[in-house]
Amino acid sequence: MTTLDDVHALKNRMQKSIIGQEAVIDRILIGLLANGNLLIEGMPGLAKTRAIKALAKNLESQFSRVQFTPDLLPSDITGSEVFHQTPQGGEFHFDPGPIFANIVLADEINRAPAKVQSALLEAMEERQITVAGKTHAMEPLFMVMATQNPVEQEGTYPLPEAQLDRFLMMVRIDYPSVEDEVKVIALVRDEERAAQSGGASAAPELTSQKVIFDAREQIAEVRVSDAMARYMADLVYATRTPKNYDEELARWIEIGVSPRASIGLDKCARTHAWLDGRQDVLPEDIRAICADVLRHRLMLSYQAQGSGIDSDEVVKKVIELVALP
Repeated sequence: MTTLDDVHALKNRMQKSIIGQEAVIDRILIGLLANGNLLIEGMPGLAKTRAIKALAKNLESQFSRVQFTPDLLPSDITGSEVFHQTPQGGEFHFDPGPIFANIVLADEINRAPAKVQSALLEAMEERQITVAGKTHAMEPLFMVMATQNPVEQEGTYPLPEAQLDRFLMMVRIDYPSVEDEVKVIALVRDEERAAQSGGASAAPELTSQKVIFDAREQIAEVRVSDAMARYMADLVYATRTPKNYDEELARWIEIGVSPRASIGLDKCARTHAWLDGRQDVLPEDIRAICADVLRHRLMLSYQAQGSGIDSDEVVKKVIELVALP
């Protein structure tokens, strides 16, 4: 099997436990292969946590879950220096926190105050943390996937724009179709029946970390033509100078996206093309992941918010207005 076949096999195993959310599984894999962090947003009960656990269950990795709450402390995530008594006397040792894993689930990240949220920043961006003046590196395979509820805002601490920008993509989960809902009911019923019977379930087939690293090397070789690079830059630039494209768009956008958006478009478009078995990025690769990369980086005006315009509509408008070079 090729590396691409191994990744598709991982995707197929994940889909067996996640029904009706194929697009979300695609985005999780793109985030993993592009070496980025994901923010997953959706109503309660839409399998956000389950989707992330499905990846960890089928990948050779150490999984860690942190439930964010208002009383959480930064050291609860990063770990801390703890005094240990030894025969030679007392000494301090660093006890690593749950951030030291391959896949870290930050569940309901907007439930914790800003000081705790910021504890993730260095790990997400620098792949290391500093405690008591000492730097501790993350694992080579490291990914933070955070979830948040988009509607329940009482008692929450919205993520600041600077922290939102650290996420490669913001993925939105919607309700499944009626047909998929029926399959979900049957899947959960079968899982409960198997658990009650007490039968030993077969150990899941695990995809090795080497497959992920090999895939990243191949993705780095995917070609991006000058025209496609210019197209990505034009999409980003349109969010910063919307008045040059459309008056309505100019009324919707308060602040455009950062250069991280351009970098994210390039990474995700190359990964999308590779997953489709191609060695060149096409416009459809860029358009397919454009909303996921841009939606959380846009700051909309009060007029847009008051009119019920969301970032997805703005991105759709940008794609319609920006022509291919």
